[in-house]
Amino acid sequence: MQTIEHGAIPLREMADRMAITEVIYSYCRAMDRIDAELGYSVWHEDGEADYGAIYRGSGRGFVDWVCEVHRTMQTLSHQVSNVLITLDGDRARSESCVTATLRRQDGGRLLQTTAWGRYVDRWSRRGGRWAIDRRIYLHDFDELREVTASATPVTGRHDRSDPSYSVLDP
Repeated sequence: MQTIEHGAIPLREMADRMAITEVIYSYCRAMDRIDAELGYSVWHEDGEADYGAIYRGSGRGFVDWVCEVHRTMQTLSHQVSNVLITLDGDRARSESCVTATLRRQDGGRLLQTTAWGRYVDRWSRRGGRWAIDRRIYLHDFDELREVTASATPVTGRHDRSDPSYSVLDP
């Protein structure tokens, strides 16, 4: 880990870390908005995804598969934290902690699954763009429980009609 001494972290390193972190955040947005186009942009065309017993294959194939699964959910939310990045020129490695919460109806019951895990990614910058070459999802634990929805209406959308798109992508 590099320390900040007398402004010693080069601007390029800071920019690379920010760019990679932004792609990680964009992945979560793609999952929550069921936005396949945005999801594809996270991976290089030949990128690979290894989600253990859940999915192994291309990054694009994973996006297609998970978007279909997410369309069956009533609500979903992905957050990442503790993003650690190691840079090596046009290559990088990262670990990000993820919490994913998904709700679905099942025979009149509202079920909520929350999963905690980590994304361990290998990155490369190609044509000036950082994207994932290989992702391994490490599942740490999860919980499934029946919940009761609050009276607060859900205002987010699971597509590009979500209000955030008009603000962030005018």
